[in-house]
Amino acid sequence: MKIFAIGDLHLPGGDKKPMDIFGAHWENHFERICEDWRARVSGEDIVLIPGDISWAMQLDAALCDLERIAELPGRILILRGNHDYWWSSLTQLRTRLPQNMFAIQNDAFDAGEAVICGTRGWAIPQQGASAQDEKLYNRETLRLDMSLAAAAKMAQGRPIVAMMHYPPLLPETLKTGTAFTRLLTQYGVSHCVYGHLHGPSVQRGFSGVYEGVRYDLVSCDALGFRLREIVMEPGETAN
Repeated sequence: MKIFAIGDLHLPGGDKKPMDIFGAHWENHFERICEDWRARVSGEDIVLIPGDISWAMQLDAALCDLERIAELPGRILILRGNHDYWWSSLTQLRTRLPQNMFAIQNDAFDAGEAVICGTRGWAIPQQGASAQDEKLYNRETLRLDMSLAAAAKMAQGRPIVAMMHYPPLLPETLKTGTAFTRLLTQYGVSHCVYGHLHGPSVQRGFSGVYEGVRYDLVSCDALGFRLREIVMEPGETAN
């Protein structure tokens, strides 16, 4: 089994919302993703999509995008992003997902050789942040803790891979860390993948090892519209 990740597909949700308005490099972006996906992913592999999947506003409109993705090989794990307004009732969503697609929301999924968990996250509060931003950041910290606790109970020594939509750290937080990074390190997470950043903001993303956890920015334009393989070291286990 291999694990791949790619986020922020921004599919149209039944409406014509071409992504190339954000730059010529977005032209036919999903077709390019599909070509790479089919060439590299097999049926037993896992593909992680950490949010911003469809521009749809309602689940019925998003299902056409979810079904297009589900036609691709592998077991597909999705996470809610800040633009996934169609994602409301988790119970309703899970009953309508294609057979090879699974939704992660503050919980964990047993993938066999690894356990996958995750939550959306939130913008890391900076100086002068609003009380609302502080509240949402603290709420998402609690949700990440809940997800990681579920993963740790399930893992029994197997690697834990976490998905977030918002970046769990930024260049200005590398010295101090964040509530998110402290939890990810505390629970012995192997890898954390995240998205949300596009265009010039990609430069603010961190990909590398921080406090024992491997972080990868996987928004699709940051990856050149090719999946990122999450490589486990031989014998790697959760701490």
